[in-house]
Amino acid sequence: MSNSSPQTIAHESPVLKYKRKLNFSGRLGRADRSHLAVWFWELDRVLLALIFVLMAIGLIAVAAASPATAQRLSDSTTTLDPLLYFYKQIMWMILGLPVMIVVSMLPKTQARRLAIMLCAFFLILLMLVPLIGTSVNGARRWIGYGLTIQPSEFLKPVFAITLAWILSWKVKDPTLPVVGLSMILTGTIGLFLMMQPNLGATIIFCGIWFVLILLAGLSAQIIGLSIAGGLAGLVAAYFFYPTATQRINTWIFGGGEYDQVAFAHRTLTSGGFIGKGPGMGTEKFKLPEAHTDYIFSVIGEEFGLLACGGIAIIFFAIIVRVLMRLLEEEDVFTIMAVTGLTTQLGGQAIINMAVNLQLFPSKGMTLPFVSYGGSSMIALCLGTGLLLALTRRNPYLERSKFTRKNLRGGKAA
Repeated sequence: MSNSSPQTIAHESPVLKYKRKLNFSGRLGRADRSHLAVWFWELDRVLLALIFVLMAIGLIAVAAASPATAQRLSDSTTTLDPLLYFYKQIMWMILGLPVMIVVSMLPKTQARRLAIMLCAFFLILLMLVPLIGTSVNGARRWIGYGLTIQPSEFLKPVFAITLAWILSWKVKDPTLPVVGLSMILTGTIGLFLMMQPNLGATIIFCGIWFVLILLAGLSAQIIGLSIAGGLAGLVAAYFFYPTATQRINTWIFGGGEYDQVAFAHRTLTSGGFIGKGPGMGTEKFKLPEAHTDYIFSVIGEEFGLLACGGIAIIFFAIIVRVLMRLLEEEDVFTIMAVTGLTTQLGGQAIINMAVNLQLFPSKGMTLPFVSYGGSSMIALCLGTGLLLALTRRNPYLERSKFTRKNLRGGKAA
């Protein structure tokens, strides 16, 4: 234990001062081999920075949209705080960030095991939703009392990793029925999602499955049958799923009670290129879900189309960054798992922005890290933590064999 007093430190020699400074600068430096330092240097810090930028934008956007939702949900007896959802979003981020950081520190094997166990757990919860779930706006998607969670949100990222794990078995044994198993898993999830009903989430799960079977190098016949099955499912949803019928008809023909997409498009374009200014939006008060599904339109009204374009560029940069990270990857499971996670994140963002641009019918889907939501935020932090864990790279990996030789010879690498 050091007995150095402040007086001793003040009068120590220049050499000791230099050594003390060098020791301090070595913390989290490349010479530091502590667990925290290794995690810091292996982590994709660019990807993490892009996620943090999205979260910061989300806080600003929720603050802009919160007054519209608070006014809509207030009544003669209860008046909600205009910034209620902004305060709640800060709380969800405070809860989600530790999940992201802790999960990102897991080795790949442990991250995979965690995802598989969570997939089984949330699949069971998804099956319980029709029995004991809570209904909101006519949809039974949540489970719990007081504090509710949406199992499908948590299931998305862990499903992508579990599906990648199943399909990666094909490399070890081509005779294994991995396609059939993946179809059973995806079909089961889709069935329970449509019972809620939740067509948007079903499309995301099927999209992840389709991208991964393409990546698995399956035959053109299987891929063709998958495309035909997907189109048949959409046609069936149109004829037998009343909400889908109404929203598609409204999107095509316009007008009607469910013309939410038209409201969103008018709100989005009302601000022009530079927007009306923070807090100056008026069209947002006409939106049914300004803080969640249509927050992209609120951004357009108050901050302009240029801000919306900037958000789209950030999502594109995240996808490109992940793909660049995979260029040096050789493990089949890692490639497929990371691709599945990126498909979920990018696909959800594209669908949300397309709905607000009146390019898709309303899907009830949030904009990742930007829209308000407790289950959504924590689930996205979980998925991002898994993504960061799977894309970590050892900066000394290419030198490892030389390091071993040097260590055998008694030399430091």
